[in-house]
Amino acid sequence: MAKVINFLPELTGEELVYVQKLIGEFDDEKAKTFATVYRARRKDPQMILILALVGFLGFAGIHRMVTDQVGMGILYLLTLGFCFVGTIVDLVNYQKLALEYNLKAANEVVAMM
Repeated sequence: MAKVINFLPELTGEELVYVQKLIGEFDDEKAKTFATVYRARRKDPQMILILALVGFLGFAGIHRMVTDQVGMGILYLLTLGFCFVGTIVDLVNYQKLALEYNLKAANEVVAMM
């Protein structure tokens, strides 16, 4: 776990454990490269929360578009976040949305290497 903590100290919980399993066999140079690319792609859960809150100002779905769910984002935009119900659900589940995106991004980065 020291490798992940050294290169990606912002990770916590499930994301930390998952990334550690992904890069456990990497040498330090490869782990550092992974960390640099992953950090650029990773979405912070607080950013997802803020973008979901923007949905109440009439721009619903931006948080979905940022997490590569463009179709759902457009649907939210056109329906005001399913009349704000979907936006409220996403406010409760913002950490799960960020985690799902980040795990997918970690897998993509490992596949590139």
